[in-house]
Amino acid sequence: MQGQAILFSEMTPGAAWTDRFNHWYDTEHIPLRMAVPGFCSAQRYQTQDGKGYLAVYEMETPAALASPAYQEVKGKPSDETKWMLDNVEGFTRYTCSQLSQVDKGDASALDASVLYAVWFTVPTDRLQAFDDWYNQDHVPLIMQCDDWRMVRRFEVLSGEPHAYNRLALHYLSDASALDSPGRALARATPWRARLAAEPWFKGEYAVFNRHEARQTGIECK
Repeated sequence: MQGQAILFSEMTPGAAWTDRFNHWYDTEHIPLRMAVPGFCSAQRYQTQDGKGYLAVYEMETPAALASPAYQEVKGKPSDETKWMLDNVEGFTRYTCSQLSQVDKGDASALDASVLYAVWFTVPTDRLQAFDDWYNQDHVPLIMQCDDWRMVRRFEVLSGEPHAYNRLALHYLSDASALDSPGRALARATPWRARLAAEPWFKGEYAVFNRHEARQTGIECK
């Protein structure tokens, strides 16, 4: 179900046709991709305000997006797909390759109820310092929280609408973990304070609730 790359895609349908959008996404948009070699699974999420939706596609590698099978799916959209893509708002699309993963040995962490996404745009000459802080200081402390089940870090290879180059996906049992003492401690270390003093250190944050069941691919290794 899990690969070493993801496609992170958000869309916000109109309030009057949300049911139609969800039906299309669950019965057409995802199943077509799950039949493409290299696509492992897809999990949908909903924004906290209930208006927008996210899909995280697990892929073996980013090469799945360049395959003839995927190009066939993408290049020949149905009339319903064309209508949806012309009318949704809040569209984002990012291709990411996994850098690291820390969990507690629980395979079900991938299906945690809450997904907390953290984006950064880090100058090239500060990437090593940023990665070292996240891996050696931030993640070990934050994983001490009982409800913090897994942290996956990614290099953002391409995407729109923003020029991010780092993404962290935090898999939580409950959104209350964001107000936990463990998170507060992880955000108050001297190492973080030194980086936070630099002008580029400004993250973008979003919280999503799991929506519907995970769909799985047919050929993921």
